[in-house]
Amino acid sequence: MQIEKIKVRLTSNRQEVEVTVFSKRAEAIEVVIGEGTHSVRCTLTPTRNALGYAGNAMGREIVYERSRAQVEADLKREADYRRG
Repeated sequence: MQIEKIKVRLTSNRQEVEVTVFSKRAEAIEVVIGEGTHSVRCTLTPTRNALGYAGNAMGREIVYERSRAQVEADLKREADYRRG
């Protein structure tokens, strides 16, 4: 199985960070920031306007700048690919 990585943005300094996806559903995306013993798990939930996903890790807000519709399309494409 392939490990999926996505880029999220830290809102405090607009820095982009690559994180590992733990689980991905349209309702929430769980990501792991960092590696090893210093890793932090964070749940990103859709924003009110559904144009992105946001969550908090260690007191800092992180944002995945992809809409809920785009994530649903990605999930459908992955499911179709797995069916073969």
